[in-house]
Amino acid sequence: MNINNNIKPGDNKGLKRVLGRTDILTLAFGTMVGWGWVMLSGVWIMEAGVAGSLLAFAIGATLCILVGLTYAELTAALPLAGGEMVYAYRAIDQRFAWLVGWAISFAYIGVAAWEGIAIATAIDYIFPIPKLGYLWNVGGYPVFASWSLVGMAGALVLLILNHFGIRPAAIFQVMTTSALFLVGLIFVFGGISFGDPSYVTPTFTSGNGMIAVLLMVPSMFVGFDVIPQSAEEMNLPLRQISKTLIVSILMAACWYFLVILGISLCAPPEIRNAGIVPAADAMAYCFGSPFFGKIMIIGGICGILTSWNGFIVGSTRILYAMGRAKMLPPFFGKLHPKYKTPTGAIFLVGGLCTITPLLGKNALVWFVNVSAFGSVLSYLMVSIAFLILRKKEPDLERPFRIRYGALVGIIVLLISISFLLLYTPLGQVSLTWPEEWMLILIWALLGILFYLWSRASYGNVSPEERELLIFGEEYSRKEYSDE
Repeated sequence: MNINNNIKPGDNKGLKRVLGRTDILTLAFGTMVGWGWVMLSGVWIMEAGVAGSLLAFAIGATLCILVGLTYAELTAALPLAGGEMVYAYRAIDQRFAWLVGWAISFAYIGVAAWEGIAIATAIDYIFPIPKLGYLWNVGGYPVFASWSLVGMAGALVLLILNHFGIRPAAIFQVMTTSALFLVGLIFVFGGISFGDPSYVTPTFTSGNGMIAVLLMVPSMFVGFDVIPQSAEEMNLPLRQISKTLIVSILMAACWYFLVILGISLCAPPEIRNAGIVPAADAMAYCFGSPFFGKIMIIGGICGILTSWNGFIVGSTRILYAMGRAKMLPPFFGKLHPKYKTPTGAIFLVGGLCTITPLLGKNALVWFVNVSAFGSVLSYLMVSIAFLILRKKEPDLERPFRIRYGALVGIIVLLISISFLLLYTPLGQVSLTWPEEWMLILIWALLGILFYLWSRASYGNVSPEERELLIFGEEYSRKEYSDE
């Protein structure tokens, strides 16, 4: 294998710049919205009430917009595949960049990995999957080959789709996001037209209930940060890319507000709280037919696919960028000669997504929690990079420069630390041992293995070479580009 990987940002041998505004919006929005609202919207109202849920999402969305503003400024300043890893390298050094890149790839792959489990669960709601071929028991749940094969088949389809280029993946994202949006509109307007205002109870439960919902909100917005990962593939003015990132967060916030209103109008609390899939049960009740519950599940499946596709795009681009920078083994930094896709990264992520359905339904919660942990960790690191770059490179060209940047950066830093502490053993949503902490440990050990592999493959990489591999000639710092 040729280990002299010299593809740099801006090379015509690199990623294809083909994504337009619609592609970017559907990539970010579809990745954020996903499937969670179908399962959790009833829980939000039960925990906090209708007004409490709306308030929790308003607060959470505001916090996510602040995080998004730091991403928006950095994305326009350094529009390169790798996103967070690139900013961390620029602000501090290679070790910090590697840690950031590996953390965010863990968050993305964690979400992508459970989508196969989620889609099998959703399809089982519409067409019960025969329980054939008992395999084993994981976390108290029996795993059957017939059920696992459904999720594995979905993973293989998306692996193949992403292998054949970003353009087919983007078209698929637009189609599935449009279908998801249509089902959501039917749901909301059904509640407005056929629902009953008396169903809008409870209005508010308690402060603790609202905080419980607020803690769920960040995981509902994970996904806007796939925009920085695919910045090299976007055919849009830099300032417009940043604005599109913020718009995608606002769209997701509006979506969640409408979903909360829709489910609260569609069905009384006893219906919302009793079913396995609250949004589907509420829609079936509202329209008076189980057929509409299945329509909701189809919309949810589209949400699973948009989220799955988006996180595959995001995770493979960060791994590719790390491979190109010689921070990971050579096969990560290689592109398919025809399709210009990161083949090595796609097959690793696709392979992991293919085997995770073998863990069964209970594993879904493990992957959700550890991916949320990885996302919050990456937000913390990006806020640090943002603040350092504001001080270290005040003259860096920033096509999208936010006002009161230092204040925003400090707020994001404090928010990230606060949420990160919640995942520790002393926090309210602490990760479980051994399952969830074991996943983190395995990913850390795999990262160390890949790091040592890359060192053995490349030897010592000079700062000048790595600068050029990460930033290309256009964005390299003067002290490196002049040498």
